[in-house]
Amino acid sequence: MSRMGFLTIGELARRTGLTTRTIRFYSDEGLLPPADRTHAGYRLYDGESLARLELLRTLRELGLGLPDASAALAGKSSVADLARRHVALLDEQIRVLRLRRAVLRAIARTEAELDEVRLMKNLATMTDAERAALIDDFWNEVNAGLDINPDFDAGMRSAKPVLPDDPTPEQLEAWIELAELVQDKDFRARIRAMSEGHAEAREAGESMDMPSPETQEQWKGWTARAAVAREAGEEPGSATGQELAAEIVAAFGASREEVAERMALSTDGRAERYWQLMATINGWPQWPEQVPNAEWLVAALRS
Repeated sequence: MSRMGFLTIGELARRTGLTTRTIRFYSDEGLLPPADRTHAGYRLYDGESLARLELLRTLRELGLGLPDASAALAGKSSVADLARRHVALLDEQIRVLRLRRAVLRAIARTEAELDEVRLMKNLATMTDAERAALIDDFWNEVNAGLDINPDFDAGMRSAKPVLPDDPTPEQLEAWIELAELVQDKDFRARIRAMSEGHAEAREAGESMDMPSPETQEQWKGWTARAAVAREAGEEPGSATGQELAAEIVAAFGASREEVAERMALSTDGRAERYWQLMATINGWPQWPEQVPNAEWLVAALRS
């Protein structure tokens, strides 16, 4: 029985829905000091204790740890300050959970094996600096020891994957695919071959500058016309194909074979995929698919 105006631990438990064990623990930790004791030494609590316990329960349900809850109850930290700090912690937890969800979706989609699961998890939790370092390592290897046009090299290296704090599943899956791509030995060998061709052209006296806006527009025109021809079912050896081939040869001022070889060397579906993935990760406008059209033009040049 409690004394008049006081509550026992059992009565506190009935009023709050907390267990007597939890209330006793809070009291032992100094978070809920008793208002009085019985002659037998049993702890007694009053209305202020009940209000304090309700506040403590609320803080704990919001996820605050015992030190933060204790600081709030002691007036050492305001509830608003603790709430702001806790919001930041929750935001980080939500970010991590979303990353995990995206990884699990990627695993379910690809039916990944155990080793792939570990790789995906490690890739997903990398920092922006670690992601940038992985891309730098890729370009360092494929361009090592080669005379690459500095502006071209800088342009290739400038794009870095930067995941937002709250990436979409598509962005995270794109990063995992990109990371696997730049670590693929066959892909590195293919891009290395492109870089070697670039260096050989520079050695032959060509500047190999980044394409001018005019040149880019010219290429867009050729590939657009190639796309129309492809969709219409025309073969590379058709009149349209040969007309395009003649225009390209005239623009380059080289033989059909030389132009075809150069175009073939710089045309690769995985290289295009690299930029499509980078665009998805960074939220850029999507890189249009041009490789099938470029391959059709190469075939036209070789017809």
